[in-house]
Amino acid sequence: MMAKLCTLSEAISSYVHDGDTLYLAGFTHLIPFAAGHEIIRQGRKNLVLARATPDLIYDQMAAAGCARKIIFSYMGNPGVGSLKVLRRLVESGRLEWEEYSHFGMITRLQAGASGLPFLPMNPTAASSLEQANPNYRRVTDPYSGCEVVVLPPLHPDVAVVHVQRADANGNAHIWGIIGEQKEAAFAAKHVIVTAEEIVPEEVIRSDPNRTLIPEFIVDAVCHVPHCAHPSYTQGYYDRDNELYLKWDEISETDEGVQAYLQEWVYGVKDREAYWARLGAEVHARLQVAPRPSLPVDYGEY
Repeated sequence: MMAKLCTLSEAISSYVHDGDTLYLAGFTHLIPFAAGHEIIRQGRKNLVLARATPDLIYDQMAAAGCARKIIFSYMGNPGVGSLKVLRRLVESGRLEWEEYSHFGMITRLQAGASGLPFLPMNPTAASSLEQANPNYRRVTDPYSGCEVVVLPPLHPDVAVVHVQRADANGNAHIWGIIGEQKEAAFAAKHVIVTAEEIVPEEVIRSDPNRTLIPEFIVDAVCHVPHCAHPSYTQGYYDRDNELYLKWDEISETDEGVQAYLQEWVYGVKDREAYWARLGAEVHARLQVAPRPSLPVDYGEY
């Protein structure tokens, strides 16, 4: 059995297989780009890529030929515009797709995490999704007699969650914007944690309320500083808005995208080499000033 603490390359090789349903978690924050790039380098194919917001990482993975289907709730380059690679692939019929509202995606993950066959939602203004997606069903609430919308669980084969710090067993701290990391991890069959820092167990135990991911659901723990670039990790580095804007131009053509992949994915062996290639100017631009929270005294009893 593989030790939990391993390289990202080892974790992807062991747990991500062709045809898997994959969930790279994180909502604008803590997106595990390094894991997506390693999956590209290892040549995985026919993946079902699920994310509430596909972001640049699924645009890149789809361009690399990793995907056969996308499951999503907002397909856009956040704050910029369309994800042009995914749009071209979907509109040309080369990529299967399944669309939900944000709440619908989280409801599916919550059902998966809870071990339930479905979860209900109140009907929303997004009624056209019910016509486009047969997974949307209506049932009668046995208590009120009103109709509710229900959705089935989502059980990814693998969820990858990036965190600020974790211990070697996989107990992980997250702070800042918290997305669907916890739900995705509990819904998945296997969980890979990537961390900016690997810390002793006593550091995690010193602040137990910040532990969103517990060790008993984690299969692999990988020390991957700067894993989330060009998204951000609160307290470590800022969001690279310039690259999000630049991707809008790069992704105008397949040639531009392939040139980017050659330089920034295939052309570097790992995240350390990727970060070094970005250079000192980008490093300085993404630096963040310290802003620690006040200590919390848990006391003793």
